[in-house]
Amino acid sequence: MTNSNGRSAANSLRAHIKEPTTYAQQIADELVEYLNEWHSLPETWDNALDAQIHKWYANAPKVFPKKPYFSPSSANACPRELYHKAIGSPRDETKKPPYQGRWTRIGTAIGDVIQRDILFMEKHFEKKTGRPCPFSFEKNEDGTPMFEDFAKKNHPVTHRGYTFNLYGTCDGIMRYVTEDGEVLRVGLEIKSKQTTAAKTSLHSMRQPEEKHVKQCVAYGPMYGVDLYVILYVNAAKKSWVYPEGEFEKSPDMRAFGIEITEEDVEQLFDRFVEIRKSVEEGTPLPLDLNGWTFNGYKTAIAKSLTDEELAELRAKVSRVLRSNVYDSTKRQYVEALEFIEKVRKGEAV
Repeated sequence: MTNSNGRSAANSLRAHIKEPTTYAQQIADELVEYLNEWHSLPETWDNALDAQIHKWYANAPKVFPKKPYFSPSSANACPRELYHKAIGSPRDETKKPPYQGRWTRIGTAIGDVIQRDILFMEKHFEKKTGRPCPFSFEKNEDGTPMFEDFAKKNHPVTHRGYTFNLYGTCDGIMRYVTEDGEVLRVGLEIKSKQTTAAKTSLHSMRQPEEKHVKQCVAYGPMYGVDLYVILYVNAAKKSWVYPEGEFEKSPDMRAFGIEITEEDVEQLFDRFVEIRKSVEEGTPLPLDLNGWTFNGYKTAIAKSLTDEELAELRAKVSRVLRSNVYDSTKRQYVEALEFIEKVRKGEAV
């Protein structure tokens, strides 16, 4: 695919959205254009850079959480789950199907690929194309890139009389050089899609997922950035060769730029304070079944529900089954209730 095709896809997206393009979105679109062009070129080999990346990881710093803390990756998680995590309830230990193990590994590998590509683009893009790449990773004092283990930290927060840490790491803090030569710090969050090629089509994906936006909002104060790019990379492809115009309608890579405001951060911190307050008072917040699939404290939650909460849960599941929500959502609610009922009866699950 040529660079003109990459720009065509970006322009097609802008026309499809039919909304004013924010500055953050312009940066996101430009990142996709440069990645598309880089991926269209013959692969670049650089043994020295690959060796350096492995050396960095071989000597990565160890940073452990300082309690109490919240992780940006679970910023939008079920409040009941975060309550049990905070009080130290045991996490579920279940054996997962092998395809799920491969799924998570591939997702991690996709992030590694994009990070490596940006490092390679910083060094080789101008040699290959005749013009510099405006994207690079910010560097730590020791020369390591600002991502993953080299960006992991505890960031202390005091909000409405409560103190807690934001603990975790990001997929990257980039340095973006504008046409005027100004250098802007821009966060990068990489997400994978693997089910179908249509997942990242212009029709199916019109905005970033809320949980991913909340994650980036948490990263904002951690790294002092208010511009963020959420990059979705789809491992599923329709075919090796796309018919003319198909790639523009259904690209395998999408990016959304978000601008983090003080109000966004305030709302997120208010949520964390609400959870901290519930922990101190010993009054767990209600269960949200929408995130049940990836809830890591299912058993602890099932045992902690009061009879009244269980009755409310049964009524809610009944209402959902009579509603017009997706069948997949109905299945998730039913399976969650079945799991909870079995645990409370002492049955193995």
